[in-house]
Amino acid sequence: MKIGSVELPSPFAIAPMAGMTDTAFRRLVKRHGGCGLVVTEMVSSEGLVRGIDRTLEYAEYTEEERPISIQIFGGDPEKMAAAAQIVEGMGADIVDVEHGLPRAEDRQAQRRLQPDARARARGLRDRRDGQGREDSRHREDARRLERREPERADPREDGPGRGRRRDCRARPDRRAELQRRCRLGSGGADRADVAIPVFGSGDCIEPEQIIERMRSGVQGVLVGRGVLRNPWILAQAADLAAGRPRREVTLEDRGRFLLDYIDLLLHERVDESRAVSHDRWVVNKLRALGSWYTKGLENGSHLRTAINGAESLQKVRDIIGAFFSSEAVNSST
Repeated sequence: MKIGSVELPSPFAIAPMAGMTDTAFRRLVKRHGGCGLVVTEMVSSEGLVRGIDRTLEYAEYTEEERPISIQIFGGDPEKMAAAAQIVEGMGADIVDVEHGLPRAEDRQAQRRLQPDARARARGLRDRRDGQGREDSRHREDARRLERREPERADPREDGPGRGRRRDCRARPDRRAELQRRCRLGSGGADRADVAIPVFGSGDCIEPEQIIERMRSGVQGVLVGRGVLRNPWILAQAADLAAGRPRREVTLEDRGRFLLDYIDLLLHERVDESRAVSHDRWVVNKLRALGSWYTKGLENGSHLRTAINGAESLQKVRDIIGAFFSSEAVNSST
């Protein structure tokens, strides 16, 4: 599929998750296959314009990750336009404009983006506050985005504080239906309301759910929490889409992923002004990932507790090695 002139090798993508989907994590997921697009964490337009080092870190990527989409957010139209130009100058394949900020003045400012910023925002996504809206309003939002010349829309309404509709919180199928209608309207698969690709997302924590979301009529699927729990989920979904059995992931595979993640993080350039050492920063990153990665694992809570209590990077390595070793696997079966 294509977003504008950018060819995606797969319709499955890593969704942005603040503090989680860093370049090291994205590279590892990409290496396992099935990932057609990665989106960076949210990058502040204010920080980009001011050249703040911490902000620039969020926008960093490697050639291995391409095609890459850098997501920017902010409330000032001029700074958003300038940030879009900066991101374009950094070589991003897609500029992704976040439209889910909670403050009303921020949303109003983004609606007034100058034409040059809108033209550069080729990956425009819609995550507006949608509580109590009718389905027609969601479809109109998608059509409005299309008129502003973006080349992708994502009416997701998911994530903490992102204004999920009340009826969608308890009914993931309702959110999927809203995304389908943003693309197809109520007329069915033979009638598209918008010509730009629509990405669905939310509540996909198994590869079968990704395939089911594709069958609803969207052109792609963004996966966030599902990738944190299972970095192979996009590859497994690609297997299913190709008519193959989904690949098996062993405990040793899962342990190796964490150790590889540590190695990549150790080679990352980090802001020297951080209050913690590089090793401590890596430990904190493993703790954050562990809260998701251990979900669904047998004795996963024990692993999570052990990592959270580790005081050194070597201790974290030892804990991972012991938990996922072949000996541990064999003794638990």
